Amino acid sequence: MKRRVIALFCFLVLLTGCASPSTNAPELTPTTLPSTASEAQDVLIRFFDLLNSKQYSEADALYGGDYEQLQIFNADADPSDHAALWAWSCEMSGLQCLKVRTANFKMLQGDTYFFQVEFSNADGSLFVLGPCCGADETEMPPVSQFEYQVMRNPDGKFLVTDLPPYVP
Repeated sequence: MKRRVIALFCFLVLLTGCASPSTNAPELTPTTLPSTASEAQDVLIRFFDLLNSKQYSEADALYGGDYEQLQIFNADADPSDHAALWAWSCEMSGLQCLKVRTANFKMLQGDTYFFQVEFSNADGSLFVLGPCCGADETEMPPVSQFEYQVMRNPDGKFLVTDLPPYVP
């Protein structure tokens, strides 16, 4: 009798293991759209390309940062005229609206992508921000890599949140 119970138990275990999976299980589907560092990087590069080619309205559509510093550069401009603020800041006030040389993805934090960026001067050489305002290279070492953030807003659009480098 004991052997029959053990044999029946083994048979049931074997039968259960060979059964096909239930077709009533719900299918898992993604709940969010995929967002990639590559898409964020493309927006970052496009933003600077547009600034560099003086297409300020188009560049502004890719900007999600603060305009306060741009308004400081040109206090006489209409604060709602973002294209004029960009034009004055890039052409007259020292923002370096250069082409991106490299943009390396560093990390993702929430909906914000962090990049380490290098820029090219108009002649193709590496842009290096040197010492400022009476400091020497030991007090203010030259910088050629800058951190930039690209956020994904609630509508799923990627926006650059940082201004170009500034040279007084």
